Amino acid sequence: MASKSSLQPSPVAAAFRSLQWDPLSSLRLTPQETALLRMAESNPIEYTLGDARDATMYVRVLLKLLAEASVNVSGHVARITEECNENRALDALDADPLGVVTHYAIAKLSTIIATLSSPWAAENGVSIGNVFYAGSEGVLIEQWKALLRVISKGKGDAYAQRSAALCLAQILVAACPSQRGASDTNAKDGAGRAPSYSSAIEPLEALTAWVITQLKSPNAVTVGTTVPAIMTLTSATEGRQIFAASGGIKYLSRQLRQREKSKSSSSSSGSSERKANSSVQQLYELAFCLWCLTYELNNFADVRADFAKDGLPVMALVELVSSAPREKVVRVALAALRNLATCSADIHPEPDMPRIDSKVFLGEMIACGLMKAIKLLRDRQFTDPDIVEDVDKLHKLLADNFKEMTRWEVYQNEVETGQLSWGSTHTEAFFKENAKMMEGKDGDFKLVKILISLLSSSDEDISAIACFDLGEFCRHYPNGRAIAKRLGGKDLAMTLIEHDNPELQRHALQCVSKMMVQNWEYVK
Repeated sequence: MASKSSLQPSPVAAAFRSLQWDPLSSLRLTPQETALLRMAESNPIEYTLGDARDATMYVRVLLKLLAEASVNVSGHVARITEECNENRALDALDADPLGVVTHYAIAKLSTIIATLSSPWAAENGVSIGNVFYAGSEGVLIEQWKALLRVISKGKGDAYAQRSAALCLAQILVAACPSQRGASDTNAKDGAGRAPSYSSAIEPLEALTAWVITQLKSPNAVTVGTTVPAIMTLTSATEGRQIFAASGGIKYLSRQLRQREKSKSSSSSSGSSERKANSSVQQLYELAFCLWCLTYELNNFADVRADFAKDGLPVMALVELVSSAPREKVVRVALAALRNLATCSADIHPEPDMPRIDSKVFLGEMIACGLMKAIKLLRDRQFTDPDIVEDVDKLHKLLADNFKEMTRWEVYQNEVETGQLSWGSTHTEAFFKENAKMMEGKDGDFKLVKILISLLSSSDEDISAIACFDLGEFCRHYPNGRAIAKRLGGKDLAMTLIEHDNPELQRHALQCVSKMMVQNWEYVK
């Protein structure tokens, strides 16, 4: 399974051919640099890149353009989001020449990187590694910082941020030992050296920090500026490690849930249809990145811990499978779930951490209702054989694990993931048998605290079930009423007594009554 995020061209691309370098004195170009830019325009890109040393000179000039042009940009070009015809593009050039130069430099760098990643480059002994990394030790050229400046300072210019971030990610990932190709050691200049990964580590961390900041935004456009870069970063083992260590798994999972909810609540008719399709594409790309990260599960205990934290990643993936927005989204979500369901803690165990392996993730999947979703998927016809294989494998793994789980383990997973649904674990008989287990291993009543927090859930069914469970805990655990009151359960339940939903209102009233009345069975 492979994917590549597509990039739209610059909205002012029609003005590029009209750029005149001589009047733009603020760019501080030397006559030699101006001549090189003109020569590159008049020749095929392969000619300019045919020699690694000449290619390095050219990219240095483009990065210098970017550094100089992005210092004082008026912002006119940054506000243009739709593709311009030639007249509008020329108007933009008059209003904001440095903005157009910024887009020009980024577009040229994108073309260069694409060419250096092509079969032609491999045949001719040039690569990203021997163009953007210089010297006998293959150190990253200093001018890379111009790209970081654009992504950090170019707020509002979606094209510049998205494309500059992708360019930087591609340049840096080329230095990762796991990604080195033969072209890096077959340069025409005979240097025979690989790019220095140590020179790329700090830039990788800086790019990842920016990506994480953008992922915290609720705005889909802001998040969209990072997606191509994330897909590139997560294509390499080293990039996945740095991204995961920066909290990327959590923020990707949050975005998946947020994008899925916004997609479900939006209309797909009329003018909003294109937005809906765009939303589905972003869901797919974010899920693809999360799937890539699952390939580090067997290598790092920290990655397993991040995937298990709060049950959020599993919940996000199960929701994607359950809602089935498009077949390609279902395919990548199932593939990620399968990796989680088959991971092991034996290869790289962490003695000081709780054991987290496939059994933990299968329990979360069961609590989130994946078994029901998988049964529905088995009745559907899919064109992709990978989906059928993943569905059958997950069905067997879930069924086998469910047989081994006690009813208490099922209930515990359900509460910890916050995905409550009516069943045999939400009955009087269950709490008569298991109320003592609510203490928890450390006597901190963790599940009771979670139930109390779920009283405020936006899902009214979950709130109603939490009311029922809390009430039954009060009835069947010695001094349960005092514990629930002390933890704030009574006050929260009281606020639900006048709720608009009559079913939730009824359960809230019964919950409060169970906290206040000692012999509830006589009242009942």
